[in-house]
Amino acid sequence: MTDQPRMNVESFNLDHRTVVAPYVRLADHKVLPAGDVISKYDVRFTQPNVAHLEMPVVHSLEHLFAEHSRNHSGQVVDFSPMGCQTGFYLILQGDWTDEAVHDLIAATLADVVRATEVPAANEVQCGWGANHTLEGAQAAATAFLAERAAWSTVTA
Repeated sequence: MTDQPRMNVESFNLDHRTVVAPYVRLADHKVLPAGDVISKYDVRFTQPNVAHLEMPVVHSLEHLFAEHSRNHSGQVVDFSPMGCQTGFYLILQGDWTDEAVHDLIAATLADVVRATEVPAANEVQCGWGANHTLEGAQAAATAFLAERAAWSTVTA
């Protein structure tokens, strides 16, 4: 992106015109002062500036993935939605291979597809408990899973 100034935020330096969603991309890798390693993955569900996930879908995927991913790994730090509503950031402790990250995502999204409810989708545990759609989250998870063979391809 030679026509844009270099930004402090890694994703702002990504040319969103050249990526091809869905994909999973290592967006950042940090070694903290005590030696701990944090890896941040861009888990892109929809094509930037072409499509997006509706907020109830984003919200429900966030709840479902955050809850179910921890059944597969104790190294999940966070699963956060992107403001553009095209995907999420998955933050993991430690060094991960692409295959291991893909396996974690696939196992978790399979759990999402099988879920019978959105965890913590109520006024006590959530700031907007009515803003959820299990069916929408399951449709997005199914579509993402169907494209697993392409997850490593970030640009055309």
